[in-house]
Order: sequence, then C-alpha cells, then structure tokens
Amino acid sequence: MTLWNNETEIYFFKEALKSFASPEKLFYNLNNEYYAYIPKGMRAEGQTLQSRNSLIGEFTEKWCKTLFKPVAEELGLYAVNGVICEELGLTQRSRADLAFCTTENDNQSAENIKLIFEVKMSIISNYKFHRPDEIEFLGDYKRHKGNPSILRSDSMLKATGKSINIRVSGNASTRIPIIILGNSPITDSYIKKVDFLKTSGVIQGFWSLNPKPTEEEFIKTTPKGDFKTIERPEMLLGLIRHLIESDMNYFSSMISKRNLGELIAEADRESTNIAKAEKFLNLINNT
Repeated sequence: MTLWNNETEIYFFKEALKSFASPEKLFYNLNNEYYAYIPKGMRAEGQTLQSRNSLIGEFTEKWCKTLFKPVAEELGLYAVNGVICEELGLTQRSRADLAFCTTENDNQSAENIKLIFEVKMSIISNYKFHRPDEIEFLGDYKRHKGNPSILRSDSMLKATGKSINIRVSGNASTRIPIIILGNSPITDSYIKKVDFLKTSGVIQGFWSLNPKPTEEEFIKTTPKGDFKTIERPEMLLGLIRHLIESDMNYFSSMISKRNLGELIAEADRESTNIAKAEKFLNLINNT
C-alpha cells in the first residue's frame, strides 16, 4: 500500500497518453509547450482545461479502491466503486465514489453500506510534457496557479453538498459514516468549517492521502483533528475500524430548549445508557 506521491501523478499522465489521450486533453499548451498547470509568472491566455477532469476522476476513484481494498478485506467487507443506493439519494447520476459494503455489487441497500467515501483528488504538482513520453516534474502546488483537490472551495462545497444530500435522505443514512478523501491540504479558511462539519455529524472526516504535497509548511491537521493528513498507510485500518465499530448515529434538529429538555427527561427514564441513547434518537428523529 503506497500513498499518493509525484510518481503516482507521473504514472497517470503516462497511462493516459498510452490510452490515446492527446497532450491537449491533459496539459495546457503555452507557446507550444505543455504544462499540467500554468506556472506562476506565466499567462494562461484565457485557457481553461476541463478535459482532464473526467480522466483524473476515474483514475483516482480506482486508485482509492486499490489502496483501501486490503483494509476492507481485513474488516470482512468489499471496497466498491460507483455505488447506487436510492434510499440514500445515491442515483445513477450521483453514485458514491467508493463505499465499504457487505457485498460486491454496485447496487446496494442502505443496510449493506458501512462507510461512504467521496473522492476529491486531482493532480497536485506541476509537470511539463516532452514528446514522445517524458514527464518532467516542475514544482509543487505552491509554484503554479491551480487550486487542486480540496484546496478548491468548489470541491469542498460539492463534497459537503453531496454529504448533506445523503444525510437528509432519511433514517437509513444515520448510521453510515462519510469521509471526504483528498490529496492536498485545505486552506486556512476551511479550518473551522471542517471541524464544525465533523462536530455537527454531517461528515466524519476529511483525509488527505498525500503525506508530502510540498517541502514547505502546510496544514497537516485541524485543531480538532477532523482534517488529517494520512502519513502512513497503516493509519487507515485503525481509523476505519473505529468508524465502523463505534455504532455512531447522526441526528439533527432545531427545537426549543423546553422541548429538548422534555425529550432528554423522557429518554432518561430508560434503565441503561444505550437504551437512553436509543430512546433519545428515536424521539428526536420523530420530532
């Protein structure tokens, strides 16, 4: 198991070129030279590169499945790409990028899904393409004009929006943890937001699978640890085992303090802490 690095990105470019993707679909053409991103100090001349998105999206989802497959197997589960589950709002057009399931099918019932991953990964560093097949590393993400992976605010918003859509789909979603996978740090402006999303229960973590995106300083974790950089593959099993075995429940409501107190008092009549929790969740989910 190897985490994301520059060699992974070079491999992506070489494989895409072998699969007959033209350099124009993978690189910016600047003065007849091909760059993965616009280097700082150079002008893009109005160019936008969208054609690479679907290619890198498919590559990263499969790459994540390969990385997580041994972890799933250790837990007696399957790592499955492109999961559909109507109960969770996961449709043909809005599948789960990766999920841990009790069966290997891509059509799943909610009870078979134990963990959902949303993959927001991309090319991080900058490269230059030399014909016929040389990929030259130019520098890390701090030396080009792009905002890759979860450094992009729209990637964060899309991941959050999809997670909320799952959460509001009904009671079937309340027991399933959701993790956002990236391969970059986050921006300073999202430090408090990702911690709040974890505290509120919408998302159970933002993980970067790239332990060394730059030689310079970068955000490795947030104060509450809800964004974290995975530095060793061995970290994944413990983190995922905890998520799956903790028997967590998502709940959300906005009611008066008086009504909340009444729910707590009623739940407190139960004899054990587990029974009290189950009673409270049932009450608040039906409020």
